[in-house]
This record gives sequence, structure tokens and C-alpha cells, in this order.
Amino acid sequence: MKKIVVFASGSGSNAENIINYFNNSKIASVSKVYCNKKNAGIFDRCKKLNKDCVLFDKEQLFSSEKFLNQLKEEADFIVLAGFLLKIPSKLIEVFPNKIINIHPALLPKYGGKGMYGMHVHNTVKENKETETGITIHFVNENYDEGAIIFQAKTKVENSDSAKDIAQKIHNLEYAHFPKVIASVIAE
Repeated sequence: MKKIVVFASGSGSNAENIINYFNNSKIASVSKVYCNKKNAGIFDRCKKLNKDCVLFDKEQLFSSEKFLNQLKEEADFIVLAGFLLKIPSKLIEVFPNKIINIHPALLPKYGGKGMYGMHVHNTVKENKETETGITIHFVNENYDEGAIIFQAKTKVENSDSAKDIAQKIHNLEYAHFPKVIASVIAE
């Protein structure tokens, strides 16, 4: 049974979806959730789900050998579910092609530093895109440039607001992210 550690920064809806998906899995389970924002909604979600959620900071992520060794024990895979910090190269070296991220656009469009959440959806709307989607990819040393594992598309109608686009993206995330994680783990 493989162990998944989830990194989150926000409300935790994708993390909750992943936790629920793997609750009865025979291939993997979520061993722990880490969050870098002390007031993030993920803490309440994890409490309801009986899942450990631990606060950590940028210094631990980038500088702590103890934290790195702890992750080696707790994780076979790391999944970024709305996690906004750049992953340090040391962690990528320890978990090559074992750190999976989801991005709310069809990379390589609308990726990179500062392109997350509503920033992406507003830009998609402003640029009058006719489609958008999600990209699930491995993490490398550059924001949103790791090898693409999976993409799913959705139409953008002229009448769609940025919030409408966000809802379409959330629907794709919920439908595909856990299944794609499972397929990567099963390989």
C-alpha cells in the first residue's frame, strides 16, 4: 500500500476529494496532510475526516533535513492540492516523478508564478478563450513546467463569467484528479 502526503494551502476541497477517493483503496491511502497557511479551511476538513493536518512553514520546506526525512517515512507520493509554494529542488530529487500537481488551465497556457485560482480564470475570460481545462503534471524545478500526465478540456461560452469558468474547472478537478493519481501510483 502506497502512502500519499497531500500539500494544501487553501480550503482543501481537492484534498478532501482525494482523501475520500483513497479511503477504501487497495493501492494507496493519504497518510497525512500538510498546510502552510494557519487559517486555511483544510484544517476543518481534515478534522471532520479524521485525518492529520500539520502546519508547516517555508523554512521547514526549504531547509529542514528533519522535515525531509519525515516525508521520506510518510510518503511514497506527494500530491499538491491547491498548494502555492514552489517545491524545492532537494524535495524533487528525493521524490523524482512522485510529486503530482494539478493546474487550473491547459498548460503551457496560463502557467507560472502567480497563475493560480481566480487569476487563471480571470485571464482566460479576458483573453476570450473558447476552451480551458485542467492539467495534471509532475513537479519539476520550474512552476507548471513538469511532464504532463493528463489534461481535460471544457468549453468556455461567451456568457461564462470567471466564476462560471472556475466552477467548470472544479468539476473537472473533482472528476479526474484522484483517478489520475491512482493511475500514476498503479504504474
